[in-house]
Amino acid sequence: MIKIRIKGHEESFHSNGDDSLLRAGLRAGFGLPYECSTGSCGTCKFELLDGEVADLWPDAPGLTERDKRKGRKLACQNHPLSDCTIKMRIDPAAVPRIIPRRQVVRLVESRKLTHDMQEFHFAGEAAAEFLPGQYALLDLPGVNGLRAYSMANLANESGDWQFHIKNMPDGAGSQALFGGAVTPGSEIELDGPYGLAYLREAPRDIVCIAGGSGLSPMVSVARGVAADAAFSARQLHFFYGGRQPRDICGEDFLRSLPGYSERIHYHASI
Repeated sequence: MIKIRIKGHEESFHSNGDDSLLRAGLRAGFGLPYECSTGSCGTCKFELLDGEVADLWPDAPGLTERDKRKGRKLACQNHPLSDCTIKMRIDPAAVPRIIPRRQVVRLVESRKLTHDMQEFHFAGEAAAEFLPGQYALLDLPGVNGLRAYSMANLANESGDWQFHIKNMPDGAGSQALFGGAVTPGSEIELDGPYGLAYLREAPRDIVCIAGGSGLSPMVSVARGVAADAAFSARQLHFFYGGRQPRDICGEDFLRSLPGYSERIHYHASI
């Protein structure tokens, strides 16, 4: 096992080399700051003080030219090759409430939501543990790197994972999911949960705003609100936007929730 030390902190964590620095740290319960886990946001920047890493995406958009000149790297895109010492801030708010883990899941079915978006239903052997609004990383056949998709359902003991995914032109993940590489019965690896934008108790009414495949985490949040008695006095307004009428969907998910039209309201915008 490879040992990772963070400058200024007594604790360390270990990696088997297959994980990125970020995912290894989160699996160990460390509060490493992050958002996307896929190289785009730049939240998980670190500096390598000692040791060797493999940079999977040196030109990731999460790094500015100034970052590169200063030797900064992204923890989500670097795998340790030896014991390392890194400089990275620790954020107590980023400590995972549910430790992410890998598992194999099988595609059960997919169904059409709009002309370019589908719901994909995967099933695993273990319970599906996540918070409303979180996402998972999918390892799709023929795709270089992992793809992040938000769950649309709620945590459950039966191991069901549901995702609302949009078919993006020229998207490698879209080609795998919509192009026939992943069909009912296909198995892929799922890693999760990840994400800090999840449902929390609040004394105010709730507003969900989404467009496109942003529907998925907001449906999960709405379902979480409906299922939790702590939110019984809260109003929820769900705004969903599209460029044209055929892009609009989502109301059917809310109609099935207790309190629809009384305290849960759907608003479409074109």
